[in-house]
Amino acid sequence: MDALSETLRVVRLVGAIFINARFTAPWCYQSPSADTAAPLLEPGAERVVIFHLITEGDCYVELGNGPPVGLTAGDAVIFPQGHAHRMTSQPGLPPASGARLDQVLARRPRQLVYGGGGPTTRLVCGYLACDARLAGMLLAGLPALLRVNVRGSNAGIWLEASVRYALAEARSPRPGGAGVLAKLAEVLFIEVLRLYMNEQSEGRTGWLAGVGDRIVGPALNAMHSRPALAWTLEKLAHDAGTSRSVLAERFQHLVGSSPMQYLTQWRMLLAANLLCRSNAPLARIAEDVGYQTDTAFSRAFRRAYGSPPAAWRRSHLAREFVR
Repeated sequence: MDALSETLRVVRLVGAIFINARFTAPWCYQSPSADTAAPLLEPGAERVVIFHLITEGDCYVELGNGPPVGLTAGDAVIFPQGHAHRMTSQPGLPPASGARLDQVLARRPRQLVYGGGGPTTRLVCGYLACDARLAGMLLAGLPALLRVNVRGSNAGIWLEASVRYALAEARSPRPGGAGVLAKLAEVLFIEVLRLYMNEQSEGRTGWLAGVGDRIVGPALNAMHSRPALAWTLEKLAHDAGTSRSVLAERFQHLVGSSPMQYLTQWRMLLAANLLCRSNAPLARIAEDVGYQTDTAFSRAFRRAYGSPPAAWRRSHLAREFVR
């Protein structure tokens, strides 16, 4: 299994679509920063990533003082660093003033209809909530604004049609519509990352660039598929079909750490997931993530998370109970 699939398999992701909008020009919608919206979108989430999908018409997105970016039907846009931004029918318009965000989100997905009666743009707003360490890994090296057109792939076309269907179902009396939308939000986010990887140009860095690299990718796949193996740089280089020096240099350049440092980070992320999602004893978890003794495992986990694994598990379960 490849590194992206394995990562998404073992780490809990929570997605949702929270706004279904029909805007008519002129219009401008202000989206808050992810940090501001997170407590309302997914209370207790360590990290929230907001995205929009344009399903009809076109518009612009404005981010800070940067130039406006044109969007058209089929475009999905993600904000990896969680910046506040504006969606607008034309650059320079002031954002509409309206209800507070908590009122807007009282019912999800919220239907928004607004504008001056001109050409129509339809879009949906969603988010993905996940572990902060996972987000830091997945989104490392990505631009402040990431845009792909999902109509460029068969999966994207199916996803867009499925989102429209699920939004219609969410308004019907039949149960389960919100659950379908939640899963589609997760799949849409993953498909955007996959499309972005396919579009990668020379010079990009970050974890996703590493996954798609012909040298670093096989090494990442090896570590993710067999984390408990006693990996060495030599073994990883052999799997990647290259020399130790070439792998070490390329890995550091793209991922930002050495292969052995990364292996420890992945093992700790995997261990944290096992601690909070299973009742497995510490000795079993230590073995599953590649540590021969509880002591070595506890020492590595404490360095990564600031407390021993048993104490971290108790505090995490206590937070889940309160939530």
